[in-house]
Amino acid sequence: MAVENASTGFKLYCLTVMTLVAATYTVTLRYTRTISSGDLYFSTTAVCITEVIKLILSLGMLAKETGSPSRLKNAIVEHLFLSPKELLKLSVPSVVYAIQNNMAFVALSNLDAAVYQVTYQLKIPCTALCTVLMLNRSLSRVQWVTIFILCFGVTLVQWKPVEATKVQIDQNPFIGFIAIAVAVLCSGFAGVYFEKVLKSSDTSLWVRNIQMYLSGIIVTLIGVYMNDGDKILEKGFFFGYTPWVCFVVFLASVGGLYTSVVVKYTDNIMKGFSAAAAIVLSTVASVILFGLQITITFSSGALLVCVSIYLYGLPKQDTSKFKTPQDIESKQTDQRVSH
Repeated sequence: MAVENASTGFKLYCLTVMTLVAATYTVTLRYTRTISSGDLYFSTTAVCITEVIKLILSLGMLAKETGSPSRLKNAIVEHLFLSPKELLKLSVPSVVYAIQNNMAFVALSNLDAAVYQVTYQLKIPCTALCTVLMLNRSLSRVQWVTIFILCFGVTLVQWKPVEATKVQIDQNPFIGFIAIAVAVLCSGFAGVYFEKVLKSSDTSLWVRNIQMYLSGIIVTLIGVYMNDGDKILEKGFFFGYTPWVCFVVFLASVGGLYTSVVVKYTDNIMKGFSAAAAIVLSTVASVILFGLQITITFSSGALLVCVSIYLYGLPKQDTSKFKTPQDIESKQTDQRVSH
């Protein structure tokens, strides 16, 4: 198994940038979808363009890494045209994420918003469980407790009171819970699967990104056609785009690249903590920019998120590396020799 070494400072830098970009993205996206005047753009096209930009940026990073056009060409030919199995392997996360997004929509259509908010946060402990099962890692009791504290904290931060409505919606809670279960499992599996692929070989991070974004573009194009095909034919692919929408796409692209770097050099659990911190920051920004009211529920949730992040960092344990039985046996042998 390949293990990537990076300094603590670099890891903190990547986590910080990822958190700030995600928070800024959330606030800007809210502005473009709810407050900004003008025609509303098609979100499916924005997602598709984001995948294209991430592909272009990854090609640029690979060009810098290889150092010459000939080496870049050889890398592309070797890992894209001569490695169909690798392309298929990296298409798995894209397909699973597409399933997750659709299941989340089905769940929200069949469950109350409050129930959805609570149950969907189970993706945090699910990711931790997938990390333990798929990557042969171990988490301390403190780390497991902090993961559930984080889950509860994020739920409180995003909690919105149930609003009475006169509109009767035909909902099926059983279908809703099945859909949320599938969405949670997909979230945990896809993230950890991608991490395992990244860390199980010496293949460049940017090559892996290119392989995944190619399949991502195909999946998102299918989404564009199925959801907004007729409207796009009538109004155009870039209908409703403004400089702010372009900024949203840029943030999503940069955030996606930093996410892959964080997964490569830390793990999906740290990515989850970063996402939770971004939720808190974006909500605070919404208070300043959009006049959102701070509630006791939000304050309590934000405090729990901060406490969980602090506690998770206490154990002196590196969860970003694989632990194999050989490593454990070797460590025990060294301990016997030292005694």
